[in-house]
Amino acid sequence: MGVIMTRRLDSIAPDYFESLYQADPDPWRFATSPYEQQKYAASLAALPPHRFKSALEIGCSIGVFTRQLSARCDHLLGLDVSDSALAQARHTCAGLSVTLENRRIPAEWPTGSFDLIVLSEILYYLAADDVRRTAARAVASLNRPGVILLVHYLGGTDYPLTGDDAAHIFVTASGLRSTFTARAPLYRIDMLENDP
Repeated sequence: MGVIMTRRLDSIAPDYFESLYQADPDPWRFATSPYEQQKYAASLAALPPHRFKSALEIGCSIGVFTRQLSARCDHLLGLDVSDSALAQARHTCAGLSVTLENRRIPAEWPTGSFDLIVLSEILYYLAADDVRRTAARAVASLNRPGVILLVHYLGGTDYPLTGDDAAHIFVTASGLRSTFTARAPLYRIDMLENDP
């Protein structure tokens, strides 16, 4: 008989992530996992082929994907809630046109507007209402034309939402056109675009 996980009800607080990075500088093996490397490649391949003037990555962690994504952007703003993760990201992204800030979304949404917003393996840490608020903030700060890329892990967790539920809630709340969806055994990718 399998283990039954009790799902958290509230959005997960920043100290949860900070404690993980304090205990292990790469708790999800972003730098070494074949799963992560394949997911990063698939995420980049899903994007339209043009460069983005301004991009926002929410949940940049230690900056492994941030570094790869920055090659497609004139400027990239990466956000995370863990100072320990951001310290590593600053090292990983040194010399690149990348700004890194500690912000908790949706409450601490950055100012400015973006051609690309990436939310990779982050939304299911939020309660449903916070996902809806995040969708509203993202749509409001998205340039026209603009792209939102969602990536969600599909395995079992005790997070507030499953990957499929988080994606569905965000897509529905955003009101944007879904222009690409792909599923792998352990993750899904969704791309949303607004009208020019």
